Amino acid sequence: MSYRNYKPITLCAALILVGAASAASAEIKTQTIEYKQGDTVLEGFLAYDDAVQGKRPAVLVVHTWTGVGDFVRERTTQLAKMGYVAFAPDIYGKGVQPKPPVESSREMKKYTDNRPLLRARVLAGLDVLRANPRADTGKMLAIGFCFGGTGVLELARSGADVLGIVSFHGGPLSSPTPEDDKNIKGRVLALHGADDPNVPAPEVAAFEKEMRDAKVDWQLVAYGNTVHAFTDPAAGNDNSKGAAYNEKADKRSWIAMQDFFREILPK
Repeated sequence: MSYRNYKPITLCAALILVGAASAASAEIKTQTIEYKQGDTVLEGFLAYDDAVQGKRPAVLVVHTWTGVGDFVRERTTQLAKMGYVAFAPDIYGKGVQPKPPVESSREMKKYTDNRPLLRARVLAGLDVLRANPRADTGKMLAIGFCFGGTGVLELARSGADVLGIVSFHGGPLSSPTPEDDKNIKGRVLALHGADDPNVPAPEVAAFEKEMRDAKVDWQLVAYGNTVHAFTDPAAGNDNSKGAAYNEKADKRSWIAMQDFFREILPK
């Protein structure tokens, strides 16, 4: 057989190798980023798809009461796979990852009792995301889980330029300074467990009144037979404990977030 007969095979193999190399380069990149708010050293988590060219919409992902852990890193990475550049800011400080319920409750309370400090920490994270060269600063969004839901609501109340915020089983929902709701520039989506004992009906009603009074573009979705922490598999499955994973509510709420984002940023 002549050498000529091998050329198609060699070319095919070369094309396969090039394709494999391209596929290998198109992957999710993650990075731990150290930054400061005042004198406090913070450590956030960044995720993006390096196959996406140019600037893209950016999502801030505010963590639960346990800090920047596996759960929030997974959600941040999910958003990167969807084409966003996503950053999970650190509210507590580098190395602070309290254990629930006692340590987490105590740490979270430092910020829910001091909303200006909570806002400062979330805004510091937003500044990190804005500074990322991949972020389209005209297309900024924010989501938060549990304590992080309160965090993104406070971000909106600060008057930050975010087009939309999503609170997943956030609490508290209402503000000690409801007059600040008039500063909200973007749209608000609150995804709530209808049976959440941590955010009972009076708290929800107070939040709704604030949104109405401030004439915010808002939505609240309540999932039946659902308690607190419904997106987190680590919460277990016993509703009687007040916090439990609910697969249906988890999937439905993630779809609701995506629909909300598509409404804000239609392709």
